[in-house]
Amino acid sequence: MRKQFPLQTEGRHPDRVLDAVKHEVRKYLKRERRRALPEGVDFWDFDCKCGLQASEAEVVHVAALIAAVDALAKTQAASVYIEILAKHGKRTPKPEMIPLAAASLEDNLPE
Repeated sequence: MRKQFPLQTEGRHPDRVLDAVKHEVRKYLKRERRRALPEGVDFWDFDCKCGLQASEAEVVHVAALIAAVDALAKTQAASVYIEILAKHGKRTPKPEMIPLAAASLEDNLPE
């Protein structure tokens, strides 16, 4: 989704317009996450950008996207550009803990 959202609409309260923008973003993310996953893919990941215009948009983590829209709305911006591109995500296993040597365990035990 690449879209320029107006934040100031005549006849509507700016807070309600902002709520509608955030609702549409959340609805799009929810719809994209429901899509069937290809073979070998664990989850849908997203590349997100947010800014006043497409040329000025900065990369934002998907979890911080709504906060970025709120920050732009507080600056009294007339509109906000949001870009969300879905990509395949593959979970990586957590690294194994380094095993402690048995000798070092005995040194730290109380007598």
